[in-house]
Amino acid sequence: MRHFDEIFAIAASRYGGTDALSNKLSKPKSPAELAEMPEDRWLSIITKCIFQAGFNWKVIENKWDGFETAFDGFDIGRCAFMDDEKFDALLQDTRIVRNGTKIATVRDNAAFLLELRQEGGVGKILGGWPSDDYVGLLNMLGKRGSRLGGASAQYAMRFAGRDSFILSQDVTARLVAEGVVDKPPTSKKAMASVQAAFNTWMEQSGRSLTEISRVLAMSL
Repeated sequence: MRHFDEIFAIAASRYGGTDALSNKLSKPKSPAELAEMPEDRWLSIITKCIFQAGFNWKVIENKWDGFETAFDGFDIGRCAFMDDEKFDALLQDTRIVRNGTKIATVRDNAAFLLELRQEGGVGKILGGWPSDDYVGLLNMLGKRGSRLGGASAQYAMRFAGRDSFILSQDVTARLVAEGVVDKPPTSKKAMASVQAAFNTWMEQSGRSLTEISRVLAMSL
């Protein structure tokens, strides 16, 4: 596995040099900033990523104002206690993508966020989870959330602004090239290897998971 400086140099050579590459890297929000993010915004981001999965992202983006209205601004109380009448109405609502399975995730994930409220709050828990155990956070989201396994949770955390990596095709290809994994990681053992590699690169560079993930993607 290469030292992070070597991978950064590879990416920099492809994107106009060190300064140009650095300017393309955004830092994650701080745990304090994430702790202040309203619950409805977390639910909104999570829902958008779930609906985008396997679908045209532009369609979801163009309809998003309609989603916000249809789901009552993603108020977690209203969404968690959505009754059958409301659910049936959403199945006919042309402002949103009328996928019953995904609509149900809004109710389920709102209930999940209510549980987190009792445990300290979604912002504190998701935003304050240690980056050196990011895989542990993804595992928790996959177990307790609805349709938050795999990429949906990864993108939700990135779009929320928390420190994160996304195992995109390019990031995975770099991990394979570095001998971290031999194929897209899905097993606990493979994900542990991915976390260990990112932890090493964080120690070497002083950079966040978010920055490292972007550099890996741009190194190919």
